[in-house]
Amino acid sequence: MTKQTALYAQHEELGASFTDFGGWQMPLKYRSELEEHHTVRRNAGLFDLSHMGEVLVSGPQAAEFLNYALVGNLAVMAVGKAKYSLICTEDGGVIDDLITYRRAEDRFLVVPNAGNADAVAAELKQRAAGFDVFVEDESEDTALIAVQGPTAEAILLAITAESQRQAVADLKYYAAVEVELAGLTVLLARTGYTGEDGFELFIGNQHAVQLWKAVAEAGADHGLAPCGLASRDSLRLEAGMPLYGHELALDTNPFEAGLGGVVSLKKPDNFVGRPVLEPLKSQDPKRRLVGLRGLGRRSARAGYDVVSNGETVGTVTSGLPSPTLGYPIALAYVDSALAEPGTEVQVDLRGKPESFTVVETPFYRRQK
Repeated sequence: MTKQTALYAQHEELGASFTDFGGWQMPLKYRSELEEHHTVRRNAGLFDLSHMGEVLVSGPQAAEFLNYALVGNLAVMAVGKAKYSLICTEDGGVIDDLITYRRAEDRFLVVPNAGNADAVAAELKQRAAGFDVFVEDESEDTALIAVQGPTAEAILLAITAESQRQAVADLKYYAAVEVELAGLTVLLARTGYTGEDGFELFIGNQHAVQLWKAVAEAGADHGLAPCGLASRDSLRLEAGMPLYGHELALDTNPFEAGLGGVVSLKKPDNFVGRPVLEPLKSQDPKRRLVGLRGLGRRSARAGYDVVSNGETVGTVTSGLPSPTLGYPIALAYVDSALAEPGTEVQVDLRGKPESFTVVETPFYRRQK
């Protein structure tokens, strides 16, 4: 049986089309996904992300433990900052990519993806053995709302307590602060998955509806509209951001995924997967994740073969027509020899070859 977020009734009232994602009934779209995509690029979109996981790690050895459990160096992160990292298996495969927020010297909030939330929470609890830490899965009790787009800051400032408005305006990317929004205490993070400026708001389920309505009302004069997972996917692809189960998986290592910089080999701590990952840093991976730009009008889709000189040289992981750029884009794993930008390849579109060029990612960068 699929789960429902605390905001499910709100989505029904708004006429959302639903889809099963990670075991949750989530809004796929409210209008057309194209319209919602452009809304985020031009104004702002309101997303329910309550299917994501929230795992609280606290205790005297919280930082030391996370340095062992994750590949990044979380111990050097300042209080109030966030860090993108990976949790890997002992053989270097990616269990999930996640964001960790340092809430205090001895307290961190780890946010895994929806489909992996249970697995990550269980893995963290298992890895905590021998550390003076407490790992608590708060996913079932926590709602997460995102406001993404150029007008996101103005929308949230309209409902921020006057004494805290400057703190919100000054909040840097990948940082978080506890503030009062519409009379509710919220953990406000300047993070997102769209390539736009934006925020993610953590709050208890019991206050989710009140916060959603307050944001929606404040956004009425700023072009805000509710948006679903369909536009979220096209937005993140334009921004070149990986999606677990597509670009990342247990059979993927960070270096071939272009995430070698996330693996901290300078930290003195041993971490799960280090004996396998450390030698990979100096090796050229057999395959690399690259961006592809279509030279025609037809789009590549996940699972399609990438071909060069009649031979299969890779696989598309994500692909669609870019609403912002007006041409097909895709992410794909290809043989390393073909990963140089400017290299021309073909994608087998159901028996018909279509020309694509390897390009740098992200495909889209917002204007600062």
